[in-house]
Amino acid sequence: MTITWLGHSCFKVENKDYVVVFDPTEDGYVPGIGPIREKANLVICSHEHGDHNARHLIDLDESKPCPYIVTAIDTFHDDKKGKLRGENKITVLDDGELRVAHFGDLGCVPESFQMEELMNLDVAMIPVGGHYTIDAETAAKIVDKIKPRVVIPMHYRDDEKGFGFDVLSRVDDFVNVMGSAEFKESSSIEIESTASKDQLRVVVLEPQRRNHD
Repeated sequence: MTITWLGHSCFKVENKDYVVVFDPTEDGYVPGIGPIREKANLVICSHEHGDHNARHLIDLDESKPCPYIVTAIDTFHDDKKGKLRGENKITVLDDGELRVAHFGDLGCVPESFQMEELMNLDVAMIPVGGHYTIDAETAAKIVDKIKPRVVIPMHYRDDEKGFGFDVLSRVDDFVNVMGSAEFKESSSIEIESTASKDQLRVVVLEPQRRNHD
């Protein structure tokens, strides 16, 4: 399985010849993130805000059978049960060998029974920037509870590289709480089902659709 961070909360998950795109953003919506143009077999949007729901920009081919059990976990975009920003969905993809979860714009700590559904993940794509979502400390507490094998932070800002909303925190805040991270020069990571699950990895990717002008 190959997971590619396109930018902000948008990811492409490729498994053999099947492609899933999560949370494509509208053109020009997120500072520093360029247009999202991808081909996919499935598009999943965590909620209906413009930086997450641009499904119309994806060239969709639904002719192939989906290899995943797709589980949607209903959560909120804030810590006021949706009164501020509405609802959010965490989505889990499970093909029998790998389990990966995209947390969308999670703004609250999931209920205990939902945490149980999030155990034994191989990959957790989780927001860490705060303001609109959970912050670094809350994300770290969730990670500590569910213990995924790989954590990929998303939905944060990087002043040096010039992307993300200016109200968001930097990924460094999350890395400092977690203690360490692997900073990749690539936008993609390969996930093997046979890899050891004994040690947590925090992997910071480069957004593939970053504007460079």
